[in-house]
Amino acid sequence: MKLSEIKTILSQLDTIAFQLPNGDLVPTHFHVTEVGKITKSFIDCGGTVRKEDVVNLQLWNANDYDHRLHPEKLLDIIKLSEKILSIEDLEIEVEYQADTIGKFGLDFDGNNFLLTSKQTDCLAQDQCGVPAEKQKVQLSEIIPAGASCTPGNGCC
Repeated sequence: MKLSEIKTILSQLDTIAFQLPNGDLVPTHFHVTEVGKITKSFIDCGGTVRKEDVVNLQLWNANDYDHRLHPEKLLDIIKLSEKILSIEDLEIEVEYQADTIGKFGLDFDGNNFLLTSKQTDCLAQDQCGVPAEKQKVQLSEIIPAGASCTPGNGCC
């Protein structure tokens, strides 16, 4: 989800809820402790220099159970961050504390913001030496319909 999308959604909501990939909801007394831009500069395993920019939202739970972040307040925080940090319309990454800090993508299902699982990947697979996964097919899928090897039909 891009920053422009969350702003549009927030402007239409009465409450905010974040749902983890396992279906659990982030406790309603969460705080958004950071809104920022993260720039990652790196070299992939093929030697290509790369740069990645994302908007980062950090969610945090405290023991102040009466706290509730309202959509308009989060929208104000995002707008201030855009102005002060010159943030463009980038993809959003969400940090949330579990056993360690987890990084999630963000989606919306019409009710809740969904924290989506992220996966690592090789960005230089053509240079990495990892063989491409072979396609698995059944022999019955290869033989044209009506063509079968039976004694006397000349296929053997």
